[in-house]
Amino acid sequence: MNRTIAILALVITACGRGAGGSSGSPTCGIAAIAGPALITNQLGNARAVLTDPPRGVPDSLPALILQQKSRDFGAVIVTRDAEGKVSMLYRGNGFPARGYGLLVVDDTSQRAMGVMVLDQEEPQRHPAIGSIIGGGSALSLYGVRVDWASVSNSRCPLFSPPTTS
Repeated sequence: MNRTIAILALVITACGRGAGGSSGSPTCGIAAIAGPALITNQLGNARAVLTDPPRGVPDSLPALILQQKSRDFGAVIVTRDAEGKVSMLYRGNGFPARGYGLLVVDDTSQRAMGVMVLDQEEPQRHPAIGSIIGGGSALSLYGVRVDWASVSNSRCPLFSPPTTS
């Protein structure tokens, strides 16, 4: 029940603050909540979960920090270690002390779209594909494939900070 109330409060806040490109748009507010929820839901689909880091991850990706009462945007610098695991260094505000990172990959183009950092319990039974470091914390990094067109609204992109008119 408390989780439902928290999510509802976050939706209302996002709708009112302009969580996307259409300053104050309810559509962008809902997209700001629905997109991450749909993406994290894919962790329940074994075929969508990455067991190894994907090839061709760019040197830099946009990042979205999702905490219970805030959203922060930043970027990650990407490197690989000798074992092929991905290591990311977060640049920006709001990096949580606990949680996990989630590399989001478009299932059609196999292109890495960005990284979400979630301040919540790590997914169980999934292999970490690397780590993400920020604010003195190192979190496990997981990966998931999604139908990008169905989780990111082009008018209010998921990995872009809100714009003001």
